[in-house]
Amino acid sequence: MPLINISIPKGKSPEYVKAIADGVNSAVLTTLEGFPPDDRYQIIHEHQSYELEYQTRLGDRVMLYLIMRSGQKPEAKKAFYRKVVENLARSPGIDPANVLITIAENHDIDWSFSGGVAQFVQ
Repeated sequence: MPLINISIPKGKSPEYVKAIADGVNSAVLTTLEGFPPDDRYQIIHEHQSYELEYQTRLGDRVMLYLIMRSGQKPEAKKAFYRKVVENLARSPGIDPANVLITIAENHDIDWSFSGGVAQFVQ
C-alpha cells in the first residue's frame, strides 16, 4: 500500500474523515496493482482553512500525497485519480474540482515497515 497523506479542513466529523479514508483506500485497491487488502497506511492531517491553500477553492477540499514503489502503469494511475474523485463525490460529497492528488514514486530499498529492516530487499 502506498503511504497516503490526506490533508483536509479541520473540524470535520469522524464519519466524514472515515468516508475520505475509506474512499481513497477503495480506489487504491480497485485501480492499482500489487497492494493486499489489509495494507493500509494513511496519515490524516487536519488544517485550519487558511493553512490549506488550493488556488481559490474554498469549502470542502482534499489534498492527497501518495508515496509508493515505482511501477504502476500510467493507465492505472489515471483510473486511480478518477476513482478517488468518484468515491469522494459520493461520500462525503466533495466536489471533484476540489481534490488534488500527487504521487511520488520510490524504490524497494526506500521502505522499512518495522524493525529497521528493508523488507522488500531482504
